[in-house]
Amino acid sequence: MDDLIAAAAGREPADIVLKNCRYVDVFTGKIRSGDIALKGDRIAGVGEGYRGREEADLAGKIVIPGLIDGHMHIESTQLTPEELAKAIVPHGTTAIIADPHEIANVCGMDGVNYIVNASRALPLDVMVMLPSCVPATPFEDSGAVLSAETVGQEIGRGDLFGLGEFMNYPGVIGGAEEDVRKLKAAAAAGKIVDGHAPGVTGQALNAYAAAGIATDHECVTAEEIDEKISKGMYVHIREGSATRNARANAPAVTAANMRRCILCTDDRHVCSLRRQGHIDNNLRVLVSAGIDPVWAVTMGSLNVAECYGLSRRGGIAPGWLADLAVVNDLKDFEVVRVYKSGVLVAKDGVPLFDPSPYRSDRVLSTMHVKDLSPARFDLKLKTGRARVIRLLPDNVVTEEVIRDVPLRGGFAEVKGTDLLKLAVVERHHATGNVGLGLIEGYGLRGGAIALTVSHDSHNAIVLGDDSEDMNTAVSELVRLGGGMTLVRRGAVVGSIPLEIAGLMTYAPIGEMEKKLSALVEEAYRMGVSRAVEPFMSLSFLALAVIPDLKITDRGLFDVKKFAFTEIDA
Repeated sequence: MDDLIAAAAGREPADIVLKNCRYVDVFTGKIRSGDIALKGDRIAGVGEGYRGREEADLAGKIVIPGLIDGHMHIESTQLTPEELAKAIVPHGTTAIIADPHEIANVCGMDGVNYIVNASRALPLDVMVMLPSCVPATPFEDSGAVLSAETVGQEIGRGDLFGLGEFMNYPGVIGGAEEDVRKLKAAAAAGKIVDGHAPGVTGQALNAYAAAGIATDHECVTAEEIDEKISKGMYVHIREGSATRNARANAPAVTAANMRRCILCTDDRHVCSLRRQGHIDNNLRVLVSAGIDPVWAVTMGSLNVAECYGLSRRGGIAPGWLADLAVVNDLKDFEVVRVYKSGVLVAKDGVPLFDPSPYRSDRVLSTMHVKDLSPARFDLKLKTGRARVIRLLPDNVVTEEVIRDVPLRGGFAEVKGTDLLKLAVVERHHATGNVGLGLIEGYGLRGGAIALTVSHDSHNAIVLGDDSEDMNTAVSELVRLGGGMTLVRRGAVVGSIPLEIAGLMTYAPIGEMEKKLSALVEEAYRMGVSRAVEPFMSLSFLALAVIPDLKITDRGLFDVKKFAFTEIDA
């Protein structure tokens, strides 16, 4: 601290001085000019006349605080934490709040510990949350269970930052004993609890907030944002790959509520990261939608830090952590330099680090499937009227619709229609469970698509217009040890192995992007709607906490009623 004070007072040279720059003052909402002096991992001072052992002339560029993702699932990127850091740090992200409930649903605490260990010693602060709902609901078969007892034993760990999104909001609102015990354990440990409350309002929302849940990332309307903020919650403005809510939410952000709005990506895959960026993309979308650029930066830095209790982080001020991003302007937010804890870690979009991957046998070999055959994907209906899951563009919320379904021998015959068969195959304990349903709005023709990324229990999910192709696709996933695949008329046309829990790969980011881009384009050539992200949209169709209609390995699920429902209408 002595050296920091001396550098701040100008008695000693700083380690690095950023010269000839402007910077976003998130405390006053102003853009200021002046040197920024760095000493060790801290900002020593801002203003004129600082000397540094190293001086960088920024030629009028703008410095913003390092960006913080307020809620994301590393697993949804399909990358390891090491490769993720290489992808997002050059985009100005210096910290993330990571909820590993995807890998926890497959591997339990072994999965959580893998994320913790793989995230150590990166130029990216990864605040790992302890997943709260494994499984997300009692209506599906996951690979593991994190009980209230387990949460109570683990939540006090120093390397676990808080309790992850509480997806079982009906359990919280209803005062379910198991859920309340988890919340009490988090409160006793002094840990923050993230929320997940789509469409929850009124007294139900009061109960949810009263339970100590601090945030929500599922708002899709201005009314939701206003009500949740009025209940003392922070609201995440989300821009993921399949869930792009920032533009629609922008009009709800006001001078009065802006400080309770924080940015997140939630679920964003590798192609989106490479082509559009990370939280810097949130900034671009919000600014293009009319949000003040300084507000946008504040929501992606200081607001997140304050929400999660990250001391002296998220702003540019003396004594604050020297996490900084240098951008060309406050419209496109092209990041040209990134400093993490006072060290230059990325320049002109290129990471200046290359960490070795952490490996664990405990998150491998996770495919255990029983009794596969084409007949398992034949959907028998009593009548020609059925409940169908209807996809909505750019959203994970679905609609329930009633449709006439052609039958052949009492079984659904969807070829040549706007419908596809949809199935979830249990893959953790070889139970043989296969849940069947119907979907419209996806658009695939003449084949099947399947993957083991299926939120949140991550069983194998497959859709198609032919039972043989659907069986071939799931069989390919078993062969891969988890992954994603595309089948056309009996032949596998492309696959990507996801060897880590069936969710992630050790492959480098460039290789993964190339493979996934090719597979996505092939899916579009097979008729998938351009309004749909083929794999990400499919992965959410098993998420039994997002309305209206979803499917698990046990059958068709009505999220509004929180109960299984018949396919026959």
